[in-house]
Amino acid sequence: MKVGIIGYGAMGAALRETLEEGGAKIVAALGREASLETAKAALPDDVTVTADFAAFAATRPDVMVECAGHEGLRQHGPRALAAGFDLVIASVGALADAPTEAALREAAAKGGRLVIPAGALAGLDALSAARRAGLDEVRYVSRKAPRAWRGTAAETMVDLDGVTAPTIFFEGTAREAALAFPQNANVVAAASLAGLGFDATQVALMADPTVTGNRHLLEARGAFGELSISVLARTLPANPKTSWLAPLSLARAVLNLHERVVV
Repeated sequence: MKVGIIGYGAMGAALRETLEEGGAKIVAALGREASLETAKAALPDDVTVTADFAAFAATRPDVMVECAGHEGLRQHGPRALAAGFDLVIASVGALADAPTEAALREAAAKGGRLVIPAGALAGLDALSAARRAGLDEVRYVSRKAPRAWRGTAAETMVDLDGVTAPTIFFEGTAREAALAFPQNANVVAAASLAGLGFDATQVALMADPTVTGNRHLLEARGAFGELSISVLARTLPANPKTSWLAPLSLARAVLNLHERVVV
């Protein structure tokens, strides 16, 4: 199975290891000019590393995977889908921007499949199934160590250096959370798309000095009953904002595209 990766950083490196264990191979990487040398140094010589989408697509991967952030997905996602490639995305939070979501859905309707993995969050299969019967409420709570919120809007909402106990610094809709915290809230977007949507899904974000990883809590109720799922995920050593489960979930979604038995 040949994989083309859009954006090669900490997420891409973690994804590559799992893909190779599953029998897949990265054949091409698409990035910005400024990042090409770093990607070339990290990847085998037979991998095409380029800033040109046409050259990237010419390698004809079986699937493309996006790890480029919101802007990278907005720039390259629609044309990857329009060209007929299946696209598995990491930057799910970008879909909180209505024009971006519309562009991706329109391209997917005419071309390749847009595949949205669960990321670091469990239970999205149950949430999506429960939606068929009707959902009354979906709530997501994120607890991360103060250092995981550095470099984000949280720095203007709470004194990260002074947090000594679990502290909620944001409460609002999933759309607001995903747009305000693009590096931290991709799971918020995934839960929204599986459940009640961006504007009806409620979110609380917390800085918690007591957690040893990233804690995700998903709660829902509706005609099906009630759901409550908690995940404590270890973080990527190179990026505490991202859970190790995120690249593992991406790899699962990629590899499942070619499996004959899918669980």
